[in-house]
Amino acid sequence: MDAAFTEEQHEIRRTLRELLLKRCGPDGVKAAVRTPPGYDQELWRELAGRLGLPGLALPAAYGGVGCGPTELALACEETGRAVLPSPLIATAALAAPLILALGSARQREELLPALATGELTGTLVVPGGQLATALALTGPNDGGWAGGGRAGGIQARPAGDGWRLYGEAGQVLAGHTAEVLVVAAHAGGFTRSRTLLFLVRAAATTAGGRRDGGPGVPGLLRTRQTALDETRAQARLELREVPAELLGEGDGAQAAVTAALAATGVVAAAALAAEAVGAADAALTRTVAYVKEREQFGRPIGSFQAVQHRLADLYVRLQAARSAAYYAAWSAGGTGSGGAGPDGAAEPGAAALALAQALETLRTVAAEAVQLHGGIGFTWEHEAQLYFKRAACDELLLGPVHRLRARAAEEAGLFAGAGGGPGRGGAAAGGAAAVRAPEAVDV
Repeated sequence: MDAAFTEEQHEIRRTLRELLLKRCGPDGVKAAVRTPPGYDQELWRELAGRLGLPGLALPAAYGGVGCGPTELALACEETGRAVLPSPLIATAALAAPLILALGSARQREELLPALATGELTGTLVVPGGQLATALALTGPNDGGWAGGGRAGGIQARPAGDGWRLYGEAGQVLAGHTAEVLVVAAHAGGFTRSRTLLFLVRAAATTAGGRRDGGPGVPGLLRTRQTALDETRAQARLELREVPAELLGEGDGAQAAVTAALAATGVVAAAALAAEAVGAADAALTRTVAYVKEREQFGRPIGSFQAVQHRLADLYVRLQAARSAAYYAAWSAGGTGSGGAGPDGAAEPGAAALALAQALETLRTVAAEAVQLHGGIGFTWEHEAQLYFKRAACDELLLGPVHRLRARAAEEAGLFAGAGGGPGRGGAAAGGAAAVRAPEAVDV
């Protein structure tokens, strides 16, 4: 493994950092999240058109840049540093990879070039707040998380001209603005029960709080939800016999869907881990600068040994999380020579473990940043609250951390001898319990 980045990768990071320093300061972030879309649309068009951000990991044949997960992770590290509100994760790390993996030739040609250039945005719609489960980050994704034949979730039934979707989903990333919805729904009834992915071509939204999909999508109602972290816009979607088309060809195969979701989860986890590392780095940098200026007892508080020890511990945590995030991105295939696991696949558990470490690091660094900033750190006017809210909400959306680590242990087969089969996802319940046992001590 060559741990050094190429000049092209350095240039992606450098160019994006310079642009975000000019266009996305704390005041700009706070202003952008209060607009109806929840992000600066002009800045997004510049990021997509000039830098090709949403198409970084897409093949050039579909209008993408032709890079991979490593470049996407580096870009997400910089957007995390600025706490950038944008549909980047929803589009580039969730919707586009699934369309690329499962879509028919026609669906890829119609959607991927527009997603790569930012003309369209997309997202993954998972019912019941089960995003982490659907991506196989906190447990196997072969269960009934999309409805399971019972009431609730999202149900799909065949119609004469396609499919109809009925149900609801909350906590959908960028769900109130995305024009392309990749919807996970339960189909087949009791006898052929399976989870499939469907495409809904949603119309562009208009200003206002409560909005629908427009006349082109009857039965679709989308509402932006109030979230603690305003920089990560989420929405609630209600589907009432919404017309949709199956993602891919044929009548759909659940094995292919779960495999594609798990592979997408690996790339998304690496990108989200890098984003959390970028946010933690920015919070620590601001805190170090502040303790050099704030004085107590006639000297800067940064000169006190106790403060220096706390900052040193944070720095070590941050560097470890950064290394884990980079490794997860490389393992996902970002080197261009395949992943680190067998047959070039991503190393089992690396992505979930990196995400767990990054989320925990961001939570710790953000909490220390608030404390070391003193009274001003608790105010809404200060930028420290942006990092703290991002840390809290990301863990609620993608964690908890101990479940990410338990899943990583299961995938790596660390507890295969406890009664479960070896290999990915084969750990027994006893193994999972062994991973969770320290939680009781921590509490």
